[in-house]
Amino acid sequence: MKHWLEDSIFYEIYPQSFYDSNNDGIGDIPGIVEKLDYIKKLGCNALWLNPCFLSPFSDAGYDVADYCRVAPRYGTNEDLVKLFAEAHKRDMHVLLDLVPGHTSIEHAWFKESGKMEPNEYWGRYVWTDSIWKDVASYDGISGSLRGMYPRDGSVGVNFYSTQPALNYGFANPTESWQCAVDSPEAMGTRQAMKEVMAFWISRGCDGFRVDMAGSLVKNDPDKAETIRLWQDMRAYLDETYPKAVLISEWGEPDKSLMGGFHMDFLLHFGPSHYMDLFRCEHPYFSREGKGDAFSFVETYKKNYELTRKKGMICIPSGNHDMVRIRKYLDNEELKLVYAFLLSMPGAPFIYYGDEIGMRYLDIPNVEGGYHRTGSRTPMQWNHGINYGFSEAPVEKLYTVQDTTEDAPAAADQMADENSLWHEIQRLAEIRREHPALCASGKIEFVYCEKEKYPLVYLRYDEEQKVLVALNPSGEEASCPCPYKEKAVVYSRGGAIRLEDGILHIPGESAAFVEVE
Repeated sequence: MKHWLEDSIFYEIYPQSFYDSNNDGIGDIPGIVEKLDYIKKLGCNALWLNPCFLSPFSDAGYDVADYCRVAPRYGTNEDLVKLFAEAHKRDMHVLLDLVPGHTSIEHAWFKESGKMEPNEYWGRYVWTDSIWKDVASYDGISGSLRGMYPRDGSVGVNFYSTQPALNYGFANPTESWQCAVDSPEAMGTRQAMKEVMAFWISRGCDGFRVDMAGSLVKNDPDKAETIRLWQDMRAYLDETYPKAVLISEWGEPDKSLMGGFHMDFLLHFGPSHYMDLFRCEHPYFSREGKGDAFSFVETYKKNYELTRKKGMICIPSGNHDMVRIRKYLDNEELKLVYAFLLSMPGAPFIYYGDEIGMRYLDIPNVEGGYHRTGSRTPMQWNHGINYGFSEAPVEKLYTVQDTTEDAPAAADQMADENSLWHEIQRLAEIRREHPALCASGKIEFVYCEKEKYPLVYLRYDEEQKVLVALNPSGEEASCPCPYKEKAVVYSRGGAIRLEDGILHIPGESAAFVEVE
């Protein structure tokens, strides 16, 4: 029986901005339950929820104060369990966002660790043994807190000062206060995170998207100890919850898949060249035809070989950490983007609102979002009060909304057969009808040259070969092609021609062609 990830298409939900069921201005879990049928109808059968746990929200919930309690503004633990059950009724799956690298300063573990007298939590975070010794200069630690707690020492933090780093040990300890990865302190942290995973999986969660999965072990330049840590985590899950899924935010699939993750995300930073496709001065998928996908493809091929051609690399439309894709490409250009996303290996991820072309807004910081806040605005459902997101007074909404006359709304796009929403729906259906296009189908790049169009690749399995031809530029493009056409599976724009070993693709067009 095939794994459910094989034909999964994920929908990422930023809970506070999705749908407000109680009209307090903040999205909530009962609101997500109400919209499950919408997500299913779009073609997505899996959810990734950004953190929904108790938090002071200095980093929008990525500063967790209690891993095992839903934040009251979102509902209750029982509401989340109901979401799991309602999703499963619809043959959908739910991943929670696991943040194993740090907690909030409000977490009970951290409060105990900062006390003067040693206790069972003293080793839960990365503390030096003297207030005069800083921890910020060590690999994997971005800053420190000093002089704020009774304990004599400095504590390392990840990102914001409100996020103290959990202690999984140092790969190469060089100071007396640095724990080895197999020390009682580091193993205690590891066990605590296993218990967090077990808490939610036992209640119906299908697994986790793991935040910054490659960052846990400090001073680990080749990530060997971090890989071993995740292998241990996976072994624990295999023994207790073998169906639990782990998808990593790592950006190095050769390492994450070795660690036992099912799939890895491409990131908007790092070596993947993901940004070359959709978010740069000249995106490859712009009709201006000045983009370059070559470096992306070369890096992808390298990772594909390093992972023994597993291809389990997730390519998202966007996420809560990056500028919305609509800032760079219009809805017609985005139709070709989704032809790409929904024909690549691994699991596609669609960020809420991207399916209707929601815009990035230049707005003030909310909950530590800073420039990212403009990608976290409330979902635009219809043209009712607050675009159908909430009936709360506008000043109580999580953030401001798009007030332009042509602001997109889901209701409009669902009523228009030619909309971006319906194009995604069609592509999702085609993907599932052709297993070669799904997660583990193989890929071979047929044509991708530097600063040239088109982009052509073959998806195949034991039963079928599907040629994917994409020409986002406004001009016709051609390339050598050794295959013979059997049937057109999908076509957008003008008709392609395969003549005498040359593939001709009109401008702004895409085609999936079954070949022999």
